[in-house]
Amino acid sequence: MTHHQPRTVDFFTRGALAAPQVTPEQARRIAAESFGIAARAESLGSQQDANFLLRLDDGTPTAVLKIANPAFGATEIDAQDTAADLIAAAHRDLRLATVLRTPDGAPQTATVHTDDGPATARLLRYLHGGTLSGPRHLSPRTVAAMGRVAGRVSTALRTFRHPGLERVLQWDLRYADRVVDLLLEHLPEAARRTAVLAATAEAWTEVGKVGDRLPRQAVHLDLTDDNLVRSPDSRLPLPDGIIDFGDVTASWAVGELAITLSSILHHDGMEPHHVLPAVRAFHEVRPLSAEEAAALWPLTVLRAATLVVSGRHQAAVDADNAYVRANLDREWRIFEQATAVPCAVMTNLINETLGLAEHRALVSPQVKPLVAGAAPDDVVILDLSTEADTMDHGAWMEESTQSTPDRLAASLLAQGTAAVATRYARPRLSAAKALSHTSPATIATGVDLWLRRPTALQAPCDGELLHAAPGHAVLTCRAHVLHLTFPDAVRPGPPAGTSIRAGDQLVSLPAGAHVHISLQQPDGPAVPALVRPEYAAGWLALTADPSPLIGTSATGARPQPDLLARRDATFATVQEHYYDDPPRIERGWRHHLLSTDGRAYLDMVNNVTPLGHAHPRVEQALSRQLRRLNTNSRFHYASVVEFTERLAALLPDPLDTVFLVNSGSEAVDLAIRLAVGATGHPDVLALREAYHGWTYASDAVSTSVADNPNALATRPSWVHTVDSPNSYRGRHRGEKASAYAPEAVQVIDDLAAAGRPPGAFISEPYYGNAGGVALPDGYLDQVYKAVRRHGGLTVADEIQVGYGRLGTWFWGFEQQQVVPDIVCVAKAMGNGHPLGAVITSEAVAARYRDQGYFFSSTGGSPVSSIAGLTVLDTLRDEDLQGNAVRNGARLKSRLRTLAHRHQIIGAVHGSGLYLGVELVRDRATLEPATEETGELCDRMLELGVIVQPTGDHLNILKIKPPLCIDSTAVDFFTETLDRALTELGEDGVAYRCGPVRPGG
Repeated sequence: MTHHQPRTVDFFTRGALAAPQVTPEQARRIAAESFGIAARAESLGSQQDANFLLRLDDGTPTAVLKIANPAFGATEIDAQDTAADLIAAAHRDLRLATVLRTPDGAPQTATVHTDDGPATARLLRYLHGGTLSGPRHLSPRTVAAMGRVAGRVSTALRTFRHPGLERVLQWDLRYADRVVDLLLEHLPEAARRTAVLAATAEAWTEVGKVGDRLPRQAVHLDLTDDNLVRSPDSRLPLPDGIIDFGDVTASWAVGELAITLSSILHHDGMEPHHVLPAVRAFHEVRPLSAEEAAALWPLTVLRAATLVVSGRHQAAVDADNAYVRANLDREWRIFEQATAVPCAVMTNLINETLGLAEHRALVSPQVKPLVAGAAPDDVVILDLSTEADTMDHGAWMEESTQSTPDRLAASLLAQGTAAVATRYARPRLSAAKALSHTSPATIATGVDLWLRRPTALQAPCDGELLHAAPGHAVLTCRAHVLHLTFPDAVRPGPPAGTSIRAGDQLVSLPAGAHVHISLQQPDGPAVPALVRPEYAAGWLALTADPSPLIGTSATGARPQPDLLARRDATFATVQEHYYDDPPRIERGWRHHLLSTDGRAYLDMVNNVTPLGHAHPRVEQALSRQLRRLNTNSRFHYASVVEFTERLAALLPDPLDTVFLVNSGSEAVDLAIRLAVGATGHPDVLALREAYHGWTYASDAVSTSVADNPNALATRPSWVHTVDSPNSYRGRHRGEKASAYAPEAVQVIDDLAAAGRPPGAFISEPYYGNAGGVALPDGYLDQVYKAVRRHGGLTVADEIQVGYGRLGTWFWGFEQQQVVPDIVCVAKAMGNGHPLGAVITSEAVAARYRDQGYFFSSTGGSPVSSIAGLTVLDTLRDEDLQGNAVRNGARLKSRLRTLAHRHQIIGAVHGSGLYLGVELVRDRATLEPATEETGELCDRMLELGVIVQPTGDHLNILKIKPPLCIDSTAVDFFTETLDRALTELGEDGVAYRCGPVRPGG
């Protein structure tokens, strides 16, 4: 590559450009004398210019006063202003810090005198919203928006020409090697100097391979988080504004994106793979060529190196510049992240993201088998995936002196198997880690082989033995390098440097030996045996499948991630899924959910499985019953009798008669039919902000606008509602919540007076759908009495909160010290098996015959009944209600501690292991933090926790994990929530403080 000669400013001639020394008072006078603006000036900080926000007397921002570095001439400044105007005209939905103009169109500029000489001052448009700068974690949506803005700027400037663009700036990545070489001495730490020099050399070599083919055009050159302004209309940080055109020049077009990517890397929790949404978004707007894709990450590394040395240099020559000093740590963080993954890996990952990846090379079939004398039929494949039977019963978590693969392979060898091998490029659940904020390395870049008998390994093809040492051999193998790792006690026969022929013996292994086999590129970085899923495509592109060397078939390409699209094509999309880009979950164990990538997630939402996922006792009981009988309940068998007796015994008199169904929706539907049939009153009264099911009747009494935005407007005429007795955010709060019950009683009396007394009143006895808010004391007692006074029946929906989840109470209605006429229960009853029940008195149940007979094909089947019995036995034997008391109290206490640290937590509701963390923007007005809650749930998923929002405003974290959750997991959850809230803290946006309001 050749360096171009400048026509204007030349960094290498002038050296460092210290920012003009202008005080706020001087800036105030410049604004008044040169532009006729009476305003106070606030310094905004800059690397090489002097920038001030001008505020009127009432505090309103009116403009930005920019005093350019005296080194920049009028031609360059005109290029900056023209570029900003050009982008503003091309993309009118973007806000640009354009120069303000007089009525006749002239730019508002003036020449002012500074201690460094005459400089150009001008007024620029002020953009509200604040920049993306600061440590705040950036969501994929924000990152993509940054890339999209960069792409739009690139397209707008593609044909822009101007003499003021011909500059040599230290930020122009075409000169990165010279800048690092010139300024490296200002980096005092020897280790850091070595790292920066090595990274620069490697990256510059990669750029040099394509540099002469990279398109060149006008670029902003500083589209970073510091210069991208948040939309004031968005609660989340989404950029729609651009400031600071001081570095506009002509350079490589792809450098625009590289500079944006580098600015992402210093934010809390950001890794190299987090930039991919920006790459994808940029490419959609302004497609990258293969050469640009190849240069992109090396240029990102060069930008990071330039920032490090330039920052230290600028701090030395401009010691009073607080802006420069404040950036030093984050610039090193950018460099650390940019170099955390080899350039080759990131380039491959970028190519994969853009659809530019080349197919991986396959091993030629014309090779000798690596294992002398082995036959393909001798090898048994050991499946270590999430879906493998070998991973049942928490095998992936077992602690032992042997690794899980070694233990499983040894078992197969003991059974007479000659050889055991794993699969290349497949995730291994055996490498998963429970309760981890970072995804583990689970994707295999080679294969492992275990051999029962003493065996010789031989060269598969002609080549050279590059390395030979105890436990390790490396040899060339056609286009690849073959790495073999075996027991340390074994040494290869030939010495390093030996030319070998196909079939030559390499090493003699003892019985039971374990060999790791990997085929890697000869000039690539060393490839780990296992790599993290986020980077797997990048690493695997540096390898080939060695399976044919041991006689097994090549793994082939991994299945394309189209399962979600297939789901949407056939599974009605109204049946929504968690998350926009959900992990594929194919296994659960206790309070963990496992993805097909081998990631373990802490499950904080699954009240369907109170005993924990895949409980062996349930599995064995259901399997045993399925081997014997499964039919409908009109047949005579013992389990349905035993189960209904046990269930009825858990309830107070007169609740002694049980109906069995398949779900909570069916249970509620049946309960309404029972009440209406028994009373002869067709009207039903329900609470607002409640959810009860999807059948016609259960949906009719569901009033949550989160589940159905038209819930209140589309109720049938026989459904009436009373105000949600929410003591936290309802009309009556705190001690005033006692007013809800008399108001509800009045509604009941008014309905009766109008000739429409409710035949049923239905409610959750503990407000689950609202986030675990306890009803006001005495509420149900007053309402139940009023309903019964007018001949109605009361229905308690215990589907979410019952069955011991509340800890102190097995049933939610016990907290209210009432006994309902009908109880609905489901979810927890079958630990994931579809099972629901309605329990009432014999008298009410008998009235159902007036409507015909009742039958549910699988409700109360032998298998369902056994499931129900097993759940009750296990709840008792493992003291899971007691665990809800103990770990529920621990969890709530820790959450309340977090509320004192994070103003966004307005309240912690709930009891036992049914809790809700309500997030608000203002503790006085209780404005719901809806968007923030959604973003928080997404970040928690990245950190290994599954939690979801609930409530009419979707601003409450619903916390209802399996009841087997332990204290370690409780602590992990609260630590993760603390971390996520800290990372997503609104930099510069203050939540209104106030006391933590008591929750239910």
